[in-house]
Amino acid sequence: MYAIANISGKQYKVEAGATITVDRLSAEVGEEVSFPVLMTVDGEKVKTGSPVIKDVVVKAKVVSHVQDKKIVVYKYKAKKNERKKQGHRQPYTKITVVSIG
Repeated sequence: MYAIANISGKQYKVEAGATITVDRLSAEVGEEVSFPVLMTVDGEKVKTGSPVIKDVVVKAKVVSHVQDKKIVVYKYKAKKNERKKQGHRQPYTKITVVSIG
C-alpha cells in the first residue's frame, strides 16, 4: 500500500517504513508530524480525494535536518569585467513514515 501525500505544497509517494527527504519542516527531531493524503493505492483498490481524503493522514517521524550539496551560481557579463559568484545549500528534513491511515 502506498499513498500520495501533500507535504509543504509538494506531492510525495510514501509507503509505511520509507525514509524520504522533504523541504525543511519546522518540527523538532524526534517529533511526529502528520500530512493530508490525496490518494491511496492498495493493490487494485484506488481511492482519491477531492482534494484530500477525509480521515486519512500520513504520520511520520522527523529523523534529522540536513543540507544538500552546495550550488554555485556564477553570473558575468562578457567584456565588462562584471562577475558575481554566489552559492547556497538547500535545507531539507529527513522523515520516516510511520503509518498511513
